[in-house]
Amino acid sequence: MFLMECLLFFISSLILVICVLVSVAFLTLLERKVLGYIQIRKGPNKVGLMGIPQPFCDAIKLFTKEQTYPVLSNYISYYFSPIFSLFISLVVWICMPLFIKLISFNLGLLFFLCCTSMGVYTVMVAGWSSNSNYALLGGLRAVAQTISYEVSMALILLSFVFLIGSYNILDFFLYQNYIWFLIIMFPISFIWFCISLAETNRTPFDFAEGESELVSGFNVEYSSGGFALIFMAEYASILFMSMLFCIIFLGCDLFNFMFYVKLTFISFGFIWVRGTLPRFRYDKLMYLAWKCFLPFSLNYLLFFIGFKLLLIYLML
Repeated sequence: MFLMECLLFFISSLILVICVLVSVAFLTLLERKVLGYIQIRKGPNKVGLMGIPQPFCDAIKLFTKEQTYPVLSNYISYYFSPIFSLFISLVVWICMPLFIKLISFNLGLLFFLCCTSMGVYTVMVAGWSSNSNYALLGGLRAVAQTISYEVSMALILLSFVFLIGSYNILDFFLYQNYIWFLIIMFPISFIWFCISLAETNRTPFDFAEGESELVSGFNVEYSSGGFALIFMAEYASILFMSMLFCIIFLGCDLFNFMFYVKLTFISFGFIWVRGTLPRFRYDKLMYLAWKCFLPFSLNYLLFFIGFKLLLIYLML
């Protein structure tokens, strides 16, 4: 019986990972198409019908290219950091609030925070082990940025923990049967979206890949497969943050088609921002994290604690 359960868990996780990887492939196509139309051009349209097989052609091209590595790099950590980066981005998907789970995720929010914190190390190691000044600077920038914004993200999640009284992501489904949290907490949803952009190193917070001053950031020395893995990890994180936004603010019924429409729209929001906004200045990025988002999320946390205490007092 135990072996059967393990096998079912393994198969369901494998199907989930395959679905995520296919979604990542088509998210890259969506991004190239949307950015093309924003810049008044077509985007990929030569391969197959309207360029639909383009992501698979890109994947084949990248993974069949020759793998190069810098002679002075720390080879083992240089080689494995993109693999761990993608692994962490895929493992975090296990805490999706499906009803047909063979593992208990009563502490799903903590699991998510642990996985996102682990992602910092892969970027840092990728930048350091390349033994390039540009890569190291890009890695340091990404680490400082991610750690800064994780503080506000953890506080916002903590305020929701006080509100719903649980770390289980499934409880967001129960609490949003009648009204979405987006309607009653619009400001905090906007802050969460900005934090998601910063956490996934996306425009206007893409300082880890500031082409004008860092060539290509922490992944400058990577080519072929390593570059593809880092790229896939970033897009898997974007999809996961979009899904988490939908779960927290837009209702959490994963067996409803509209949930996936909302997820696609939030992912489109990431691309839309990239096509619209210029890059921030680095000091303004830190100012935004510590002087704007942190006090805001702390105030909201205190508000939720007070709100919960008031409810308990009224019930007594």
